Amino acid sequence: MSLIKKIKDKKVNFEFNKEYLKVVTNKITNNDAQFITNSFNEMHPADAADIIEHLSQNDRENLIKLNNFNIDPEVFVELNESVQSEIIAYLSSDSIVKLLTNLESDDAIAILENVDEKDKNDILSSLPPKDRFALLESLSYPEDTAARIMQRDFTAIPSNWSVGQTIDYLRENKDLPEEFLEIFIVDEDFKPIGTVPSSKVLTASRDIKMLTIMSESQLLIPVDMDKEEVGNVFENYNLNSAAVVDKTNKLVGMITYDDVLTVLKEEAEEDALRLAGVGDEEITDGVLTKTKRRFNWLLLNLFTAFLATWVISLFGATIEQMVVLAFLMPIVASMGGNAGMQTLAVTVRTLATNDLTKNNFTQNILKEFNIGILNGIIFAIISALIVHLWFGDNLLSLIISVSMIITMMVAGLFGIVVPLTLKKMDIDPAIASSVFVTTITDVIGFVSFLGVSAYFL
Repeated sequence: MSLIKKIKDKKVNFEFNKEYLKVVTNKITNNDAQFITNSFNEMHPADAADIIEHLSQNDRENLIKLNNFNIDPEVFVELNESVQSEIIAYLSSDSIVKLLTNLESDDAIAILENVDEKDKNDILSSLPPKDRFALLESLSYPEDTAARIMQRDFTAIPSNWSVGQTIDYLRENKDLPEEFLEIFIVDEDFKPIGTVPSSKVLTASRDIKMLTIMSESQLLIPVDMDKEEVGNVFENYNLNSAAVVDKTNKLVGMITYDDVLTVLKEEAEEDALRLAGVGDEEITDGVLTKTKRRFNWLLLNLFTAFLATWVISLFGATIEQMVVLAFLMPIVASMGGNAGMQTLAVTVRTLATNDLTKNNFTQNILKEFNIGILNGIIFAIISALIVHLWFGDNLLSLIISVSMIITMMVAGLFGIVVPLTLKKMDIDPAIASSVFVTTITDVIGFVSFLGVSAYFL
């Protein structure tokens, strides 16, 4: 049973209905485009997109190619990027043009990014000149910049207008965004000098000048600012929207909180996947695609595993003296690896949010080092007790406790040093850090445990 709520006359399903998916699949087989179109029209676009994503690739292709079925632009933008790319391959250039002309500029840009270069020019040439120019200008900026997520439809008025003139303009202008929270006030050079909340316009007298109710404090987003940094700005200052300006500080667009929410979600997912060595992966990706994305890091992990094995081989004589060492050494390396990954995850997150700065760098290094010592002592005591109860050997308990402290200290230290070093080398720490940290902690774990063993034995 699904919990259903109405949002703007659209049904919202809070629980995915598997039975309905079977109905849709049958209707696709029977070429019943009318039923599917009517059903999707009654749903919230996000739920219709959810249905499409859960179809098999073959059913999705058959759905898009059904006569009299046209995918709604609002549904299309709710699809994940992998499915969007798949569906675009099934659409004609005319269908893609229709999608673009019915979407906001930021969503249109996201679609164009998934179109093959050979088809992109044909599609752009079919667009109205105004739309074509706007999209081409946005495409001229790097992919991860503010220009790619901004909307080119915004509300801006001259600084000398009154509230009455502004209200009349808002009522008569047909090219305004469907929704906007703030009105930008611009000077004669079209440079933003302030903002006025739309609610304040509705409550002020018609003869009052907009300048008198304008808020001069505003954050301007450069077109080339990294979109992750844009997300941090919105988060730090609790913004609903912000003006985007070009190199001459002229107003060229706006970014709203819903666009930023998507960016923050994507960045968080991306960091989590990269820390695991997976990369940008969607649940709808095929077996071969996923295999290719995971192969490189698995191959690198294989070589690092051989490195750790080579380190163990250097202490073959020590292991022969006390075979039980072979049973216990994975414990030390595993604890070090987990401790290092904990520190690494926290560090990558603080780097992404700009919480780690030059001012608190030394303090955080010392903090992680102290955490490593404290955890090392705690788990050294626990491990020593378990080993003593298991083997009844005081020397073995001493060996594992000393090596545990050393490994945990090194793990905490390198968990923060490695991502910081990669960051300074302009390498994404979320991508490469995990391999280096796990390799270092494995090697140090084996060296400390077997080295201490060799010393006492």
